[in-house]
Amino acid sequence: MSDAKSPTWKEVLIDPLIANNPVMVQILGICSSLAVTSSMKTAFVMGISVTFVCAFSNLFVSLIRNYIPSSVRIIAQMAVIASLVIVVDQVLRAFAYDLSKQLSVYVGLIITNCIVMGRTEGFALKFPPKLSFVDGIGNGLGYALVLCIIATIREIFGSGSWFGLTIFETVNNGGWYVPCGLLVMPPCGFFLVGLLIWLVKVFRKDLQEQPEYETHREDY
Repeated sequence: MSDAKSPTWKEVLIDPLIANNPVMVQILGICSSLAVTSSMKTAFVMGISVTFVCAFSNLFVSLIRNYIPSSVRIIAQMAVIASLVIVVDQVLRAFAYDLSKQLSVYVGLIITNCIVMGRTEGFALKFPPKLSFVDGIGNGLGYALVLCIIATIREIFGSGSWFGLTIFETVNNGGWYVPCGLLVMPPCGFFLVGLLIWLVKVFRKDLQEQPEYETHREDY
């Protein structure tokens, strides 16, 4: 597989953070917002895990891209991604067992994350290893950024804390703040993702859908 015209290092690292964010712009990987963003700890660890898997799967797939028959390329990519997910899962079990239990099956489901599979298929198969590795980091960090924004809102206003540190003393602990119970419920993650996507489309005129046909008064 020949290399396509390479984008710049800045484009592959910086663009996925805001301009071409995989969640807010490409609408990928939004399912994680359901269960892992109720606290910053789980959201941060999930974001770092996806960044690791995305970066190294891009790297390894790019390294072997010229040796993968096109008929089995999806299987080869899945094998690489699954191996990296197993590594992440075992590391979390060994060094952060409590967080591993909180993340539960969602670490294993990284293998089905559209961002990871999309970058190996759409980028790593076309570009050299170093650039592919940086692209994986950029997209992983863009994903992590959205998770952390959502988790910050949910944890601060839903629990009165951030990273487990008290921000607002809740009434249950003798304070003044009454937590918003809605924010700690799983569906709230989807509502907040939808709000972020809407805000991006409001301020990014280039992302707004244009009508396929324009109806003119003289047509009637």
